Amino acid sequence: MDARNCIMALDVGARRIGIAVSDGLGITAQGLRTLERRNRPTDLEALRILAAEHGVGRWLLGLPRHLSGDEGRQAEKVRAWGEALAAHTRLPVTYWDERLTTVEAGRVLTAAGSSLGQRKKAIDRLSAVILLQSFLEASRPVPGNNDSEPSLPDQG
Repeated sequence: MDARNCIMALDVGARRIGIAVSDGLGITAQGLRTLERRNRPTDLEALRILAAEHGVGRWLLGLPRHLSGDEGRQAEKVRAWGEALAAHTRLPVTYWDERLTTVEAGRVLTAAGSSLGQRKKAIDRLSAVILLQSFLEASRPVPGNNDSEPSLPDQG
């Protein structure tokens, strides 16, 4: 993975979008600022600019699923949003199961001693980091496998 193929992960919520980006080698995820939602055109343009600044070649969107694995109404909204993002930026979108990422982010922030106010400000960004890091780890080649390129996990 080179610098033009970084992956930008989004934890899309009704009020905020948590954002994380991979390093150029696809090893680590770094959290970026959280985007306060305004309206779809403004949000899409802000993300297009951010993606260009970071050399992004692919979007990774957290797909909310029920604990059963089924997709519900929120997943439909994220998929529609992802289609608009792909059309606006001309970059492919991959969806990744985000079950429990927000719970994990909250647990990490609580364990770190963050106050409730600090947790509210950081939880979306940390959720995006956890989402992206899990994707990157699942995408790594298996040691001993002769494939030189990792394959993208299929999550739908």
